[in-house]
Amino acid sequence: MRKIYGRNPEKVYNILDNVWFIAEEIAKMKRPIIPVLCILILMLSLSGCTKEDAHAVVAPVVADALGEQLEGIVRPAAEETETEPEIPVIDPAIRIQRGTRVAVVSQSVRGGFWATIENGMKQAVKDINEAYGLTKEDQIRLTFEGPDREGDVDTQTNILDAVIAENPDVLCLSVSDMHSCQAQLEAAKENGIPVVAFNSSVSEEGLVCAYRATNHFKAGQIAGYRLSLAMGKMGKVAIFTSQEKSQSTQDRIRGFRNMTDAYGDIEIVEIVYMENVENMEAAMQEVLASHLNLTGVFCTNAEISELYLNMKKDETLESVAMVGADASARQLEAVRKGEEVGIVSQNPFALGYQTVWAAVRAESSTPEELPETFLLNPMWIDASNIDEEGMQSYMY
Repeated sequence: MRKIYGRNPEKVYNILDNVWFIAEEIAKMKRPIIPVLCILILMLSLSGCTKEDAHAVVAPVVADALGEQLEGIVRPAAEETETEPEIPVIDPAIRIQRGTRVAVVSQSVRGGFWATIENGMKQAVKDINEAYGLTKEDQIRLTFEGPDREGDVDTQTNILDAVIAENPDVLCLSVSDMHSCQAQLEAAKENGIPVVAFNSSVSEEGLVCAYRATNHFKAGQIAGYRLSLAMGKMGKVAIFTSQEKSQSTQDRIRGFRNMTDAYGDIEIVEIVYMENVENMEAAMQEVLASHLNLTGVFCTNAEISELYLNMKKDETLESVAMVGADASARQLEAVRKGEEVGIVSQNPFALGYQTVWAAVRAESSTPEELPETFLLNPMWIDASNIDEEGMQSYMY
């Protein structure tokens, strides 16, 4: 090396620094890209460029290759997707208990998402009764209760106490706080009431017999991938979200981190939980004011997404890319106007349908007969597919 560079230790240092930097980049990659980066090591080192110069050359190569790898995660091959249809076929050959009373305690009874879940549940009850020829007292019956707003844990717990006291045949439960209802779940178990968790599960999974939900981790991955592309695969991101102790929220943030961390040049500067601040709009404004170089925002549900879209923002923040979740009417409007990159959304009707079909089977099925977990695939909606046939299932 001394023969090449003589007595110039700075160039020797640059070579070693570049080799170490590019080795870190190679660690992110699959094998096909490694030869390309090895050639870059040689070229950059012999040119005596700095680490910053090397980064400017290598980062786009790594990001593009990562994009190809990550595209395979957010757009799996057909054989990797769920084989069971989102709306299950009601098979009357499957044994169920006549006259089953299904009690649903939801995170909320307000908003398009929860209303669509309830509609899916009611349709499932109707289809089951028709398929089995159930009439009068033999019919499957459904009640749907919950607080007026998500995150009202105390009200939901009180409702849950009252529902369990009525001794339903099956309980379907979606909780805002995964740790909040341990005593109620134990009471349900003692009274022989099977519990089907939906949308967001509980910390003690052994107290539920089945779980039906969207794949929230994958939803977070899709959001992270799409926002990363919109930001040019580098920059600073803020996450605005709702309940810190909700499993669905945690899974979405984990999936988002999983995707953005892969790029290396994307930094999550703050995560703000609505339940931890007095005024969410003021908290979001503070984050925007504190990080003038912010390039991206991820809002993890419809309520937070709409709050962000509707609040007054400085014109200089128009360049901040925003990805939301759960395709409400306001967000669909924002996508059409270019205010929002896109939305990662769920099929709440199918989720409600799946939950009731699992609940009706839970009372008489063995664990082998009833799949413990079924996760629905999320859907990405943006300006390119918002009007496509089939998208309506993911809009509410």
